[in-house]
Formats: sequence, C-alpha cells, structure tokens
Amino acid sequence: MGVFVFLPLVLPLTAWPIARLAEQHLHPRTATRLLTAVAAVMALCSTVCLALVMVVGTAQLPGNPLPDGWSDAEVRAAVPYDEVVGKAAIPALCAVVAASARALWRHGRVRRRAHRALAGLPGTGVAVLPDDVPYAYALPGGRRDRVVVSTALLDCLEPGERRALFAHERAHLAAGHHRFLLAVRLAALANPFLRPLRTAVAYTAERWADETAARTVGDRRTVATAIGKAALVSRGTPDATLAGLAAPGPVPRRVAALLGPAPVVRTWPPVFTSVGLAAWAAAAGTAVSAMSSANAAVTMFLILRTATPL
Repeated sequence: MGVFVFLPLVLPLTAWPIARLAEQHLHPRTATRLLTAVAAVMALCSTVCLALVMVVGTAQLPGNPLPDGWSDAEVRAAVPYDEVVGKAAIPALCAVVAASARALWRHGRVRRRAHRALAGLPGTGVAVLPDDVPYAYALPGGRRDRVVVSTALLDCLEPGERRALFAHERAHLAAGHHRFLLAVRLAALANPFLRPLRTAVAYTAERWADETAARTVGDRRTVATAIGKAALVSRGTPDATLAGLAAPGPVPRRVAALLGPAPVVRTWPPVFTSVGLAAWAAAAGTAVSAMSSANAAVTMFLILRTATPL
C-alpha cells in the first residue's frame, strides 16, 4: 500500500486550477456538474484512505476491540509512519464524521422549520410571506418544491424583475441545485483542500439559474437588474445549501456576465486551452485518487484477512 494511501488526501490540489477557470470559461451547468463530481469522488476517496489509516492506529490502542492480529508488524508496515499517522487519523476521521453529521442535521433542520412555517398556506408552488425583511429562496422537499419570497422584496422589484426572480428560483428547484450545494459542502468538510470547489459551485449554481431565468424572461438585462436590486436589500438564504437570487457571493460578476453574451454550451472544453488543460488535470487527479484508494482498500483488506486468525 505504501505512500499511495496518502495520495487521495492531497490530490484535490490538482482541482484548484479548474475551480477558478471553470467559473470564467465553462457554461455554468457544465461547471457545476463537473466540479461537484470531482469534489464528491475526491472526498470519498480521501475519507476511505483516512479510515484505512485509522484502522491501523486504532489497532495499536490498548484495550481496543479489534483482533490482535491487526496490530502485527506486518499490518503496520503497510502504512508508512504508522505510529504517528495511524493515531493522528483517529481524531481526524472523527472530526470529519462529526462535521458532516452536523451539516446534514442543520440542513434538515432548516428545511423542516421552513416547511412548518408554510404549513398553513395554500399548497401552491410560490409562497409569498408578509414580511418586512426582504428575502427569496428555493425550498425543495415536503409535499412539493416551493419558491419562498417576502412581500418586502417583491415591493423592491418591477413586474419584469419579479418574473426574473421567480424564473431564477424555479430554475434552482428544477435542476436540484440544493443537492450540488450540499454535496460540495460535505466534500469540503471531508477534505479542506476541496474548499475552492465548494466556493466555485456556489457561484456556478447561481450563474446556471441566472442563464435559465434569462432564457425564460427573454431579457438578460432585466435579470441582471433584479439580481442587483435583490443583493442590495436581501439578507440571503437561511442556509448555505439552499439557493436564492441574492445568495452571497460575487454578485457584480454575475451581473457583468448577464450583461454580456450568453455562454456557449460545451460538454467538455477544448484540450489545448487553459481551462481544457485544467479540466484534464482535475480528471487525472480524480482518476488517480480513485485508483489509489481502491488499491489501498483491497491491499488492506487482504492484509487484515491474512492477519486475522480463523
């Protein structure tokens, strides 16, 4: 197994260039899907390898419930510097599990509270709440997906801008952007090197909804104006995994992109470009991470099986 068990922990660094370039050069839909897939695979691989290293560290603790053979020298030799990294992996993996569980719990709690607040309203796709605080966000789940917006925000927008608002939020729901946001959030908790991808996906998901709203409304400038106004007065969404028109982030870049031409839709960028090379580097890093974690898992399984008395 050797040093290959550590590769998935650092290979997310190969995705940093595409995290920045995808925002600028890829269609937002392509960028969101690509970055989320890379983040999810790399996070899973790094967590698997961290768990494998933790097994070696746990087997060295006195009084552990694992078989005695798992602490043999032959088993520990499979992990370089097993004395240090084996024991360090225990609190590291516990921190990953605790942070991920907390994020999932918070995500579920926010959604449940939001649905309970709407329980007495008609079961339409749009819930307009009489509130002095301006906000709007896409709320998935429950009996049906809903767009939640306050009267304070609607009062700030012109009729065309309101259509842009609703088209934007419906685009979030139709594409399931909350799933992408939750996936990259968990990935960043599993491996801090994946945080740039989380930031990038938060932006590209909004840009994806921007472009969908622009096609629905038929006026890119109207959507840009609605985003600018909403960002000035809105407090954003109740949770980072729920998408909204005025989500925090580089709003000026979103407005500038809408004032320009629509992005070209490509399934994969040209090879001999900066974004193409970055995409292939991220793909190669993801593939190597997957192979390294698979190799480490199979090797550790065989070693532990041999060391375990029948």
